[in-house]
Amino acid sequence: MNRDELIARVTREVISRLEADRARASAVTGAATAVGAAPVAGTAAPGTCEPCVACGLCVQRRPADVDSIITSGASRISAASGVAPVDGPLASMIDHTLLKPQATRDEVVRLCEEAKRHGFASVCINPTYVSLSAQLLRLSNVKVCTVVGFPLGANRPDVKAFETEHAIADGAQEIDMVANIGAMKSGDRELVERDVRAVVDACRNIVVSKVIIEAALLNDDEKVAICRIVKAAGADFVKTSTGFGPGGATPHDVALMRAAVGEEMGVKAAGGIRDLETAREMIAAGATRIGASASVKIVGG
Repeated sequence: MNRDELIARVTREVISRLEADRARASAVTGAATAVGAAPVAGTAAPGTCEPCVACGLCVQRRPADVDSIITSGASRISAASGVAPVDGPLASMIDHTLLKPQATRDEVVRLCEEAKRHGFASVCINPTYVSLSAQLLRLSNVKVCTVVGFPLGANRPDVKAFETEHAIADGAQEIDMVANIGAMKSGDRELVERDVRAVVDACRNIVVSKVIIEAALLNDDEKVAICRIVKAAGADFVKTSTGFGPGGATPHDVALMRAAVGEEMGVKAAGGIRDLETAREMIAAGATRIGASASVKIVGG
């Protein structure tokens, strides 16, 4: 079977599967025509794909539709030779976030319901709501993420370790700590590493540890240096921003952080990511996780 025949076969199978699911027909009808779709040169803008010429480039030209098809039940999507790899649905890379100080219990409940419905990687909430979120998400695949030393990072290492231990006891599965930015600006790299290591050790290789470096407050040399410190301390991720600093994630910072930590460590882009295009820019720059409060809008395209 050649490539065109394979694409046509998969197209028929996916369309048949979608049509059989009448309850979701209205949500996926547009997506069903996307498999193998691509615009004819000079006749359609990217994303319109009319008519389909079965080029196999949907994962690049119609990513939102591909995500929709996968969410609807497809376990494989065919693609032409040379197409860049796709790391599964975008939703599974997003930490659905609610960290504003005035967040209410009802808002956290809604956040958890949205996370389950869309299949987000986690909910990221303030420590006071960890127990509630863990209870609401106990039968789902959505993780509970919380913050430590937030948002300034100026707490003592032992205080951050104490926060981490209590968050884990309450049900947290991921910890986003804020590094000691003042120590980094002062050139006290030993304190920065001790600070990060206190939280990493409290996670005990069971809970995921992410370290926020508040990139907007650092110059490029400092960003590279702190990323290397975080990696040496054994953290799982380095993260761009709290969302409460003077700036959020940028593709430049994400790419710089990715280069500093290498391919084996996670990079989380957070702060100011409010639409699908920006999220995909961060992923293209090297992010493996996205932190956003506009998560539902992002996955809706």
